[in-house]
Amino acid sequence: MILVTGGTGLVGSHLLYELTQTHHRVRAIYRTEKKLEAVKNVFSFFTDNVDEYFQKIEWVKGDITDVPKLDEVFVGITHVYHAAALVSFDPKDYVRMRQVNIEGTANMVNLSIAYGIKKFCFVSSIAAVGEAINVGVITEENEWNDTTENHGYSITKYGAEMEVWRGSQEGLDVVIVNPGVILGGGFWNEGSGKLFTQVYNGFKFYTEGVTGFVGVEDVVKAMIELMNSSIKNERFILVSENKSFKEVLFAIADAFDKKRPSIKIGKLITELFWRLDWIQTKLTGKIPLLTKNSAKSSHTISTYSSKKIEESLQFNFRKIGSLVNNLCEKFTTN
Repeated sequence: MILVTGGTGLVGSHLLYELTQTHHRVRAIYRTEKKLEAVKNVFSFFTDNVDEYFQKIEWVKGDITDVPKLDEVFVGITHVYHAAALVSFDPKDYVRMRQVNIEGTANMVNLSIAYGIKKFCFVSSIAAVGEAINVGVITEENEWNDTTENHGYSITKYGAEMEVWRGSQEGLDVVIVNPGVILGGGFWNEGSGKLFTQVYNGFKFYTEGVTGFVGVEDVVKAMIELMNSSIKNERFILVSENKSFKEVLFAIADAFDKKRPSIKIGKLITELFWRLDWIQTKLTGKIPLLTKNSAKSSHTISTYSSKKIEESLQFNFRKIGSLVNNLCEKFTTN
C-alpha cells in the first residue's frame, strides 16, 4: 500500500490521480475537509468520474507533526511519497516551517525505518540545492553554501533533505526530487497559480530574474518512474526550461489574449516596496505581499540542469510554452 503526504496540495493531488490509475491501494493524509475539495477539482481536469477515483483513496485525517497518529497511518504501508511541506517567504513563519518541513520529515523517515518501508520518495525543491558560486548551471552536485543569505524556506527544505539522507544511511531506500517553480492547474490563488490569476486580471509588472520551471504532471511522472526503478539514494533536479519571469508572464498574457505586463520593476523599487510592505504588515497584521527574500528571488538569475534525470530515465519534459497554453485553457474553464 502507498502512503502520500501533502495529498491536498498541487503535487500531491496530481500524484494521487495518477496513482488511482494503477492497481495499487493508496492512503493519503489530509488536515481539513475544505482541502479535499481542491483534490476533486484537480481530478475534474482529467475525468468526469471524479467520485469514482476519489473514493479509491483511503483518506486519514492527520498531521506529519503528530507522531502517535502517524504511527497508525503507517500500518500496512510499503511505499511512501512525502510531499507535505509548508511554503512561505515570511520570516514569521520560520519556526513553523522548521516544525513541518524538518521535524515532520524526520517523523516520516523514522517511521519508514521502523515499518520497513521499501522505498521513500521526498519532494524537495531547487531552493534546497546549493547556489552556483561562480556563474554557471546548477546541478545536483552543487553543495549547500552556509555563507550565502539563504531564506527560511530554503534552510528548512535543506534540513529536511538531511533527514532523508540520514534515513538512507540507516537502511531506507530513498529518492529525492528537486523541482523548479511548479506550474499546474487547480490552485489559482496560491503559489505559482497566482501568476495566472494576476495576469488574467491585468497585472502590469514584471522582473527579469531567471529560474527553472516545470509542469506538475512532469514532476509526478518523474516521481513514479523513480519509485518504480532500481535507482536509490539519489536526487534529481526537475526543470523543463530556465525562463525569466518576464518570459513566463508574457506567455501567460498571450495565451489569455490579455495585454502583456509593461512596467519593468528594478531592484531599487522592489527593495523599497518590501520595506514599505513590511511596515504595513506590522501595522495591519496582514500577510505581506512581498518579503525581502521574495524580492531578492525576483531578480536572481539561476539556471538549472535536468541532464541527470533525462539520461537516467530517458525522461522528456514538456516545454513551458505548451504547458502555459494548456493551463490557461484550464483556468478559463475551471
